[in-house]
Amino acid sequence: MLTRRLFLASTAAPLLWRARQLHAETPRRGGVLVVAADTEPRNLNPALVASNGVFYVASKVIEPLAEMAYGEPGLEPRLALAWEGSADGRSLLLRLRPGVRFHDGTSFTSADVAYCALELWKKHQNLGRVVFKDLEAVETPDPATAILRFSAPTPAQLIANALPALTAVVPRRLFEGTDPLANPHNQKLVGTGPFRFVEHRPGQYYRLERNPDYWDAPKPWLDGIVYRVLPDRGAIAAALESGEIHLAAFSAVPLADMQRLAKLPGIAVIEKGYEGITYQLVVEINHRRKELADVRVRRAIAHAIDRDFVVRTIFLGWAQPASGPIPRFDGRFYTADVPAYPYDPRRAEALLDEAGLRRGADGVRFALDLLPAPWFEQTRQMGEYLRQALKAIGIEARLVVKDPAGHQKAVYTDHAFDLAIGSPVYRNDPAISTTILYESGLPPGVPFSNQYGWAEPAMDEVIRTAARAIDPAERAALYRRFQTLAMEHLPIVPVVEFTFLTVARTNVREVASNPRWAVSNWADCWLAA
Repeated sequence: MLTRRLFLASTAAPLLWRARQLHAETPRRGGVLVVAADTEPRNLNPALVASNGVFYVASKVIEPLAEMAYGEPGLEPRLALAWEGSADGRSLLLRLRPGVRFHDGTSFTSADVAYCALELWKKHQNLGRVVFKDLEAVETPDPATAILRFSAPTPAQLIANALPALTAVVPRRLFEGTDPLANPHNQKLVGTGPFRFVEHRPGQYYRLERNPDYWDAPKPWLDGIVYRVLPDRGAIAAALESGEIHLAAFSAVPLADMQRLAKLPGIAVIEKGYEGITYQLVVEINHRRKELADVRVRRAIAHAIDRDFVVRTIFLGWAQPASGPIPRFDGRFYTADVPAYPYDPRRAEALLDEAGLRRGADGVRFALDLLPAPWFEQTRQMGEYLRQALKAIGIEARLVVKDPAGHQKAVYTDHAFDLAIGSPVYRNDPAISTTILYESGLPPGVPFSNQYGWAEPAMDEVIRTAARAIDPAERAALYRRFQTLAMEHLPIVPVVEFTFLTVARTNVREVASNPRWAVSNWADCWLAA
């Protein structure tokens, strides 16, 4: 967990302590939780798009097979009660929860899992198409049993780690025989979760209502959830202060306002609940551009970035410098023994000179287009900082700012960028959402993947071997090698790693009850009087 001590010890910490004591209270039924939403994804189906912007709303409606949990074993059953991998890594047995119904009244069975696994996760989901690429069949001997069969060894450790983020289940009968990418139920969601999808009014709100037939009765406690669309972060802070909304997740309130809000009566700033979705701020590089295909140029860009300045100034201390593609908190796989690129503008200039890119009469070596992702204020601010840092070493960067849909299309479909500021998520295993940023050969249009034109046979081989390594110790060794190659070649430049903060009214109970709380189902959340 990334911790900033400037005011946490004196303000937020007591509020966190008080929230833990309140867990012993008897939950109160009723009330509608009103929360802030700053984006409106075009596709809300998590079986097709595994992203936190989608999960934030959809996870209350559509459930995965398991969810992350604090403590050992780190997973809590949802639609699956148990899972067990074979010794050879070629099968995974799932024991499913009986008696569960979708919101349309039909029964959830192994047939729904089989359809989603083979037709959605494997073929279309941005992350599942990598994790489940060797899935060849799903046997359904009875409605409560599914057996995933793989054509090549697939680590049970990997599949277990992937259950929370990659295994959302939708009804087979609503998708079978349709184009899943154009299915209307990608917006009008139908799932098994504690809340039913009611309506979405673009630019205004999403509305969910309590599912009275939820399998985990008497939950949920809330009558419903309303996501108010508030793209302006200052408006979110004002709405919290006035009591118009109860909660804002994912640091939706500007970091500069956190200290002030934490001192107000009735408001808590909470840093728990994001351990399972650590982000990185990275510089994405289009290797189709001749200058950027030269590793000396990429290393020069890395040396031009003052990571400590980024932590202090952009994140106000709520981050730490990244040393590679795997965050420090995951001790199973992380290694610090990788090439490093400390802030050194002189070294950056020397590398550019070595690459034959000397300054012209105007002091400019070359110009490029820089696209900061619009998801967070920090990605936007990093774009402006990087523009200045590159100018100091003779690279002229033109900032190109797009809306979320336009940015995703430009970077991951059209490849219409030179540099971009991205924010990939680490999801509990390198093979889930991290190696996909480095593996070559992915088809165009897969979001948050290697659409950079970079290919390295040694990297591809390490990724392929690790994806089939059954022994956890062997997997760990291979992923240490992966980190070394990533930092030698620098196809992407990691800058910092960070998690988020939740700001909530203190009458909201059971906030941060698991490591993916903001993108989990909120069945246990309730409002005190």
